[in-house]
Amino acid sequence: MAGTISRGIKAPIIREGDDIVKIVADSVLAAAQEDGFALQTKDVIAVTEAVVARADGNYASVDDIAADVREKLGGETVGVVFPILSRNRFAICLRGIAMGAKKIVLMLSYPSDEVGNHLFDADALDESGVNPYTDVLSLEEYRKAFGYVKHPFTGVDYVDYYKTLIEEAGAEAEVIFANHPEAIVKYTKNVICCDIHTRERSKKRIYAKGGEKVLCLTDILSKPVNGSGYNAAYGLLGSNKATEDTVKLFPKNAQEVAENIKKEILERTGVEIEAMVYGDGAFKDPVGKIWELADPVVGAGYTDGLIGLPNELKLKYLADNDFADLSGEALSEAIKARIQEKSKDLKGQMASEGTTPRRLTDLIGSLCDLTSGSGDKGTPIVLVQNYFNNFAN
Repeated sequence: MAGTISRGIKAPIIREGDDIVKIVADSVLAAAQEDGFALQTKDVIAVTEAVVARADGNYASVDDIAADVREKLGGETVGVVFPILSRNRFAICLRGIAMGAKKIVLMLSYPSDEVGNHLFDADALDESGVNPYTDVLSLEEYRKAFGYVKHPFTGVDYVDYYKTLIEEAGAEAEVIFANHPEAIVKYTKNVICCDIHTRERSKKRIYAKGGEKVLCLTDILSKPVNGSGYNAAYGLLGSNKATEDTVKLFPKNAQEVAENIKKEILERTGVEIEAMVYGDGAFKDPVGKIWELADPVVGAGYTDGLIGLPNELKLKYLADNDFADLSGEALSEAIKARIQEKSKDLKGQMASEGTTPRRLTDLIGSLCDLTSGSGDKGTPIVLVQNYFNNFAN
């Protein structure tokens, strides 16, 4: 009777140099034996990007960040555009960037950052007379309009926090507020676009208005600096605070790890599962308004069986429309038959209306992120079973 099952799997504390593939396989198979379940074909074994990067030792220091910024942008005035408001995600990156420049012009979007962290309540914007589409505010103008607001969950005034952090790193700090990235060109033409999912658009717009050296966070630590960790595709994007002086980067070996987990399980059990390395899920908190998705992607690496979108019929639609005159066993059999004969591509058909139009890796990765949590559950591995089953199986 069970449909999709998402099961958090406990693992030992993983350190640099550990064999992450063996640990994942050992942990899943130990859980199967202890809790009395069996692996099945098309089960998904997922492991969080955090422990993959940790096992690989993919770390960098603020000195490494500073050296890369200084080399690529010249070490004078640097514009830092649209960073997210996060002590864990961006504060250490900002410290390293500031150490690599004489002055930072920090441009924050308002009333919130890209992933939904609010500087102040949106209602205050409606009452302020400020036009968020056109107005560029100085720090003084911002304070006059919106005051000194602390984040309701963290208790932090991020404007003051980031400004102080820059100054403590030895750089002059100027804070401005705007929602069109090209506004930074008035202050400096050397820029780092720190937004995550809109970075290429921001970069293009800044160049179009006279930007000269315009980078994204993907361009910082895209190669090793002084023997540091790196990520060729994402650079600093997806990094997390490790210590007060270091960040753990998004894993550079995620695809290899996913493929090797599948291979390891097949060799040890004969069962062909799918595997993935997952980052932040993609979902929004209805109270705090925060999108979880601070990583560049949900699926950092995954096996081929997870490529694509769901191809599902909407059972409610079939029950209320095509088979509205049926009930009981006759209704069940009719729906099962329709599922078994469905085409391989239901795009555009009313019978699939309302099914979630997202990639499998985004859906499964979000499920895994919610299952594992981000605190002390100790389950960096998630086993998802029956995901590809349906009412007709």
